[in-house]
Amino acid sequence: MSEWIPADPPTFLGFLMPVPLPFPVLPALAALLAAGYLIGAVRLWVQGRRWSVWRTVCFLTGCLVLAAVTGLGVEAYGYALLSVFMFQQLSLMMAIPPLLVLGSPGTLLLRATPHHGVGRLVLCAAHLGLRSRVSRWMLSPWVALPLYLFAFYGLYLADLADRILAAPAGHIALEVAFLMSGILFTIPVLSADPLPVRLSHGGRALDVFAEAALHALFGVFLMMAPGLLVEHFTASTIALGVDPLNDQWLAGALAWSYGEGPTLLILLYIVHRWFRDDSTRAAAAARYADVHGDPELDAYNAYLRTLGQK
Repeated sequence: MSEWIPADPPTFLGFLMPVPLPFPVLPALAALLAAGYLIGAVRLWVQGRRWSVWRTVCFLTGCLVLAAVTGLGVEAYGYALLSVFMFQQLSLMMAIPPLLVLGSPGTLLLRATPHHGVGRLVLCAAHLGLRSRVSRWMLSPWVALPLYLFAFYGLYLADLADRILAAPAGHIALEVAFLMSGILFTIPVLSADPLPVRLSHGGRALDVFAEAALHALFGVFLMMAPGLLVEHFTASTIALGVDPLNDQWLAGALAWSYGEGPTLLILLYIVHRWFRDDSTRAAAAARYADVHGDPELDAYNAYLRTLGQK
């Protein structure tokens, strides 16, 4: 095994210990995202313009979790154990993207970027991205949802995991793909940023419900599989004194339990926003009717008056 892969059985403290990783790609990305977000938020605050502290906390928490999941001991054990690798996948696809998306980084980019110099070029690129057919296509549920589910069913049932993980940068490439697919799925169902395509609340709830059902089925299938679906982790799992089949069962249990938690929270959040938006529209319609009248009600009252005159 490589020198950064632990030789001792996993412990809770071992997961949280910093380790010297050869290619800390995602931890570096997390640091850059957090720094860029903070620069934009502080710029608005210094100018006396409002920016939500709650959004800032969500985004920075997402960056912190991203750095921890891919930069501490859990990353090292992710090279050796399927269960830890599954925990990383679930975190990158289901826990981190909602935190990043709830931070509304797109809105912050549009509000905090200067309208001159390099900032003008950045804003032009952002507006072109919002209008592009590629963005509309990538954020469509007909693309995002199948891509999201392929990261589970296609990767493990089509024998792709062994081939990709055997490559020198296969582990990191899969982590990046997990994060991107999670973000692409989460943006249409959770984002309040300007988007090239926007789903109705019912469409968002349907997407999340379909994903939750199919994802739970994958976890049960992994738990009940009589043989190993991924051979890549066999030698390293045995070297750590863990039975590979038991470790695969644990991976399935994580997919079924830990994976469903964020999905349920997202669904509850969508239902809350649906109820809030409907209540806001109903209140606005009532206020308008109080000032300008209700055409349908006025017509009905006029009809009643004509009946009384006959």
